[in-house]
Amino acid sequence: MPGPLIVTASITVPEAELNWRFSRSSGPGGQGVNTTDSRAELTFSVAETTALTPALKARALIRLAPRLVDGAITIAASEYRSQLRNREAAEMRLAQLLREAVAPPPRKRRATKPSRGAVEHRLADKKRRSNLKRLRRPED
Repeated sequence: MPGPLIVTASITVPEAELNWRFSRSSGPGGQGVNTTDSRAELTFSVAETTALTPALKARALIRLAPRLVDGAITIAASEYRSQLRNREAAEMRLAQLLREAVAPPPRKRRATKPSRGAVEHRLADKKRRSNLKRLRRPED
C-alpha cells in the first residue's frame, strides 16, 4: 500500500510528503481495540507540497483555509478494525478533498432577462389568481 497518492491524472503526491501517525481507535473491534493501533492519522502540508503548481497551491490554500493548521491538513480514520483499511480510507478522503480544492471555479452566470412570452404568462397567471380571489370575497 505505501506509495504515492494519486489525486488526479496530473497530480500525484509523493509518499515522502504524507505523514502518518497511528493510535488506539475508539471504534469497532472489541477487545482488540485496546491493544492495536488501528486509528490512522494522515497529515499533509498543503503549503509546502511540491505536487501542486503555485496556482493550484494558492487555490487549495484559500479553499482549505478553515481546515488548515500551519498550512497542513490532518485527516483521521478509525471506522474500520484494521489499520490498513483505515489508512486507505484516510488516503481516499485526502485525495477527494484535494480534488475539490484544486478544481477550477464554476463559470460565472450570464445574466439574462425573461422572454416576453414568459412575462406575459406570469402576468396572465397573476390576473387569473387575482380574479379568483376577488370572486371569493363577500359582496358589500
